[in-house]
Amino acid sequence: MITTEEYFNRQIQLWGEERQALLQEKKIAIIGSGGLGCSLAMALGTSGIGQIDMVDFDTIALHNIHRQIAFKLKDDGQYKAKVVVELIKDKNPFIKTNAYLMKFEEFKNLNIEYDLILDATDNLLVRQEIDNHAKATTTPWVYGSVEEFNGQVCFFDKASFQVFNQSDHKVGGNIAPMVMHIASLQSNLAIRYLANLPIVKDKLYYLYFNKEGELITQKFNMPTN
Repeated sequence: MITTEEYFNRQIQLWGEERQALLQEKKIAIIGSGGLGCSLAMALGTSGIGQIDMVDFDTIALHNIHRQIAFKLKDDGQYKAKVVVELIKDKNPFIKTNAYLMKFEEFKNLNIEYDLILDATDNLLVRQEIDNHAKATTTPWVYGSVEEFNGQVCFFDKASFQVFNQSDHKVGGNIAPMVMHIASLQSNLAIRYLANLPIVKDKLYYLYFNKEGELITQKFNMPTN
């Protein structure tokens, strides 16, 4: 019989049993089960969060697999959210997790309460829907996006996503390491918030490689009114 003390040993050494037990009470939703969603699920699915729900209506295509790290070749054609949920269950015996095979517009009408929502979409209009829903339900959310060799992360609390250009933008290519890097930053913000550790909210982190190959991180305070 596996115990939580054995399974989460390294984290308990980091912050103690009380904080680890606090995570078991938390409930989050990850919107999107593609590149960012896979990496978020891998990072947070074994952290001790009590419930993680995956929301995605899409199925796996061959071109997804090289950068969407939860999927294998045999998963081609299956629902992304279902595959991710099964992977989480296989890795963590203490978690409750569900796959919602629907668009966010439909999912939000289920009126499920969460402690935190994580954006893993690639659509500006859906992110605006997430922000609207988050504001209406007073639920914080973590934004993340990746394109080519740059990415952005922000923990939205009081700030509005409306400051972003909402035009129809065709997303450029990307590589798995950059996707995983941005998801890692999102996961760190999420786990610190859920474990009641200090984080800075409503600050946009913009990361990119310049022409010389140096990784640059810029920070922007988001307007909150």
